[in-house]
Amino acid sequence: MVDREVAIEAKVFGRNDVRVDVFDDSYLVVPSFWRFLFRMNNTFLIDPDVILKLLGPSGTDRHSFHGQNKNGLKKEGAHGVYLEGGFYAPEPVGTRRDAVRGFPGLMTDSEPLQYAAMTDHAYDPQTVERQAQGYWEENQSFKVVEDPEREKFYCLCMFPYPSGNLHMGHVRNYTIGDVVSRYQRMLGKNVLQPMGWDAFGMPAENAAIQNKVPPAKWTYENIEAMRKQLKRLGYGYDWGRELATCQPDYYRWEQWFFTRLYDKGLVYKKKAEVNWDPIDQTVLANEQVIEGRGWRSGALVERCEIPQWFLKTTDYAQELLDSLDNLEGWPEAVKTMQRNWIGRSEGVEAVFEVDGLDEGLRIYTTRPDTMLGVTYMAVAAEHPLALKAAEASSEITAFVNECRQSSISEAAMETMVKRGLPLGVNAIHPITGETVPIWVANFVLMSYGTGAIMAVPGHDQRDWEFARKYNLPIRPVIFPADGSELDIDTGAYMDYGVVGNSGKFDGLTSREAFDAVAEFLENVDKGERKINFRLRDWGVSRQRYWGCPIPMVNCADGRTLPVDEVDLPVVLPEDIEFEGVKSPIKGMPEFYRTRCPDGSGEAERETDTFDTFVESSWYYARFCSPDADDGMLDERARYWLPVDQYIGGVEHAVLHLLYARFFHKCMRDEGLVDCDEPFARLLTQGMVLKDGAKMSKSKGNTVDPQTMIDRYGADTVRLFMMFASPPDQALDWNDDAVAGAFRYLRRMWKFIHAHAGLIASAPETPLADTPDLEAIRTRTHDILDRVCRDYERYRFNTVVAACMEMTNSLEKLDWQTKGASGASVLRESVSILLKILSPVVPHVCHVLWQTLKFPDELLNATWPVVDREALVRESVVMVVQLNGKRRAEIEVASGAAEDVVREAALANSRVQRHLNGQTVRKCIVVPGKLVNLVVG
Repeated sequence: MVDREVAIEAKVFGRNDVRVDVFDDSYLVVPSFWRFLFRMNNTFLIDPDVILKLLGPSGTDRHSFHGQNKNGLKKEGAHGVYLEGGFYAPEPVGTRRDAVRGFPGLMTDSEPLQYAAMTDHAYDPQTVERQAQGYWEENQSFKVVEDPEREKFYCLCMFPYPSGNLHMGHVRNYTIGDVVSRYQRMLGKNVLQPMGWDAFGMPAENAAIQNKVPPAKWTYENIEAMRKQLKRLGYGYDWGRELATCQPDYYRWEQWFFTRLYDKGLVYKKKAEVNWDPIDQTVLANEQVIEGRGWRSGALVERCEIPQWFLKTTDYAQELLDSLDNLEGWPEAVKTMQRNWIGRSEGVEAVFEVDGLDEGLRIYTTRPDTMLGVTYMAVAAEHPLALKAAEASSEITAFVNECRQSSISEAAMETMVKRGLPLGVNAIHPITGETVPIWVANFVLMSYGTGAIMAVPGHDQRDWEFARKYNLPIRPVIFPADGSELDIDTGAYMDYGVVGNSGKFDGLTSREAFDAVAEFLENVDKGERKINFRLRDWGVSRQRYWGCPIPMVNCADGRTLPVDEVDLPVVLPEDIEFEGVKSPIKGMPEFYRTRCPDGSGEAERETDTFDTFVESSWYYARFCSPDADDGMLDERARYWLPVDQYIGGVEHAVLHLLYARFFHKCMRDEGLVDCDEPFARLLTQGMVLKDGAKMSKSKGNTVDPQTMIDRYGADTVRLFMMFASPPDQALDWNDDAVAGAFRYLRRMWKFIHAHAGLIASAPETPLADTPDLEAIRTRTHDILDRVCRDYERYRFNTVVAACMEMTNSLEKLDWQTKGASGASVLRESVSILLKILSPVVPHVCHVLWQTLKFPDELLNATWPVVDREALVRESVVMVVQLNGKRRAEIEVASGAAEDVVREAALANSRVQRHLNGQTVRKCIVVPGKLVNLVVG
């Protein structure tokens, strides 16, 4: 009896023919009730304590199977099961044979089927992977130090949130990173690949409230569990650099840097309009507001102003935009998203004076050519004009309060029903002097621009809809440049064109009118040209507990000062209890009571914590010097940065990447780093799908990585992940394909072990002295040539396909008859195969490399070099197609002229048979590969 689960696969070849494969090649499993096991895509996990039985003892229930020998010949009447590697007949029907792994095995003497007993060299992934990982750990194979004499390569995957379990998205992401790292290491580079934990955030806080456990305890337990899972997959991380953002020795330097930015004027505090959840008592991101309600509490979200800390990202807006042009290793789609988010625009800021006010309304427009089309103004509900009007009007008061109940997200603002009320106040048009009514509208926000807009309903669809609803004038001032008739009855005309109904500006093009209107406003001191950005300053305050404390102190005299450096870190208490959902530290005097940093008296600490994007904006740099105790970073960061390859989901294409770029430029200006960008190259991997849909618990289509690893081994999971799809495209999970990946590894293992003695004793220099050996060398180096290109292009799916192709090629030759020269060619080919496949499936390649007694360690082996002379071929085999359908193959001299190739194709007997007298209308020749005859 075995002490672990055994996976088997059964396939029906015919009506009665059954083949059962034992996945670890070690045990014969013939359950008496086999017929009930055909389920779950023909793959089963067998509980050995219940089902594992060998038929043999007299009286044992049994069933007859049709056997099949290794040549595919069916043998009827045999009682047993054929496995790859041997036929087992557990019933005593003939001469007793040797025991199989200690169990009685019996064979018939009459036309015996091919038999090969299971050996100790069967592929057992669990054993193989333990052996490889034990070797790497014992030898500290992935510990890395700086070496100025070697070219460095820093490969980093976006670190995970410690939720407790890896999902398939994690596995794909981190496998891609590990393949890249191992490949670069074999190129001779000094490779850094670290791992850590994005450990603060709301999920831990919510789990704490639900499970009545401190977030710190929940987080650290999850980190321990996920670390074991990552190690089980064999990723080559330098675990000595591991960090968790919830540890004080990490966020100490985040707090220090924040105080430095405060001293430089890049930090400020102001009241800001936010989404407020009155039940959870916290600010919600726009994405956390669903149909006007908090995503967790379901409460109606309120729009309110509360004090918030901001980082002045807008000070770097132009550089963030311009330096995108230098990121040649980034996907264009990601750079486009960042450009759109930054949103640089050129326009005019104009002042509309207001009756009875000393200061007018400042508005910004990118279309000053439409200014003569303004028919009303609109202000936000929180604008001073609206609040003043509300004092005298209950209707406006009610409207303002209603606006406070709505979300401030842009998506919500776009889709909401546009509503408003007149304030009974007029503005003065800065060009015409006409009075323009001012309205309060629910689609204007105080947090965007000045909280006021000019409305041009003839040329802005939102303004048009509002004007039609409230019967406001619509005045066209831009007309089609081609002279066609203008139609604004069904919607606004938003194209550029020729100005009209605009006095002295009539007849100008939109571009000419832009300059003319700007010049006029500047001359009368009513406006100026201005560059604006859609990008807003980064609000980093969160009213949650489980986050990095903001290192600021509110003094009794009203001043707010940064915590002194010597008093950092401000440590977040971890041993806490929640009462409701309110942050515990807001009710902990022992935390918030302190003294003003200048010693002037009693004070209170800030009890807001940082947005978790702050921690993830600089972790990549801390990995370079994780144990630095006298600074945020040290000289090691200058060696490693920038990250040479960054890998993660496209969902982080804007905020995380933008904030990290901003943070990096701030660190550069502080003298901590000496490069301009944090990530030289970026790869955004595709999603993992199941049945065409994104894996999610709600859809019930998730696949547990650990189950797959336990069943097939880590190498199989890695191989499938890399083979199923290019990294930047979606991957559709397929259970059958995973089993196929396992079978390939088992087949490769079996082939190499069968020839291990031949390979180990072979000469190191390959000698191809026969045509078939020359052909093998040509195929091997041709595949190596393709693989080298594909690794550089990150097309790992074709790398795996090429390795399978090489294995198939090697299996076709009877190497036992090829002598020493054959052994030398086989040794070279297997050496190349293990090298090029090892970044994808490192465990099995490591153990096979050691088994064959190749020199050095595979992990540190140099990347194989293509032998160009071996690629020179005297002849090539070309496929012949008729109207796109494959019909034959022809062998022609390398470099043969097209007419020679055409004649050879037409002379082929199979081609002649398919032509059947038809006329060849066209011949397309792809040199060295293909001939396509168009007939009809």
